[in-house]
Amino acid sequence: MEPSSKERPSFASIYMELAFALAERSSCSRLKVGTVITSTDYRKVLAVGYNGNAAGLPNGCDRVDAGNCGCLHSEENAVINCDSPRAMDKHVFVTHLPCVGCAKRLINLGGVKKVFYRNEYRSLDSIAILKSVGIEVGQF
Repeated sequence: MEPSSKERPSFASIYMELAFALAERSSCSRLKVGTVITSTDYRKVLAVGYNGNAAGLPNGCDRVDAGNCGCLHSEENAVINCDSPRAMDKHVFVTHLPCVGCAKRLINLGGVKKVFYRNEYRSLDSIAILKSVGIEVGQF
C-alpha cells in the first residue's frame, strides 16, 4: 500500500479557516468576522474572537449603521481574551483586514509580528499603520 500523497495543510491555512469558523458565531447582521491569535511557531492558539455585542447584552446589533452597529470587533474580543505577555511574539489571522482602531489595539497588545487577512475592509488605512511599527501585513 502506497503512503498517501495528499499534502498536509499549513498551520496558517488551518488558523485562517478557524477564523472563518469562529466568524459563524458572530451576531452582527452586517459582517461576520473572526480572529485567531497564535504563537509565531503556530504551536499555540493564544486567543480567539468574533464580532458581536458585549456578553450579557442582546445577540444582535444596536444600530444598522455600517461601521457603527455597536458590535465589538473580533480583534477587540481576541485582544481582550489574550492573556499572553506583551513580549511574546504573535501572529494574527483575521477574516477581514482590521480597521484602524483594531490595528491600534493589535499594536498595543504587543508582540504582534504579522497580521494575515483574507478579505479587504472598506478602508486600507490600517496597513500603513501596522507597517509603520514593523508589523508585517499579508493578504492570505
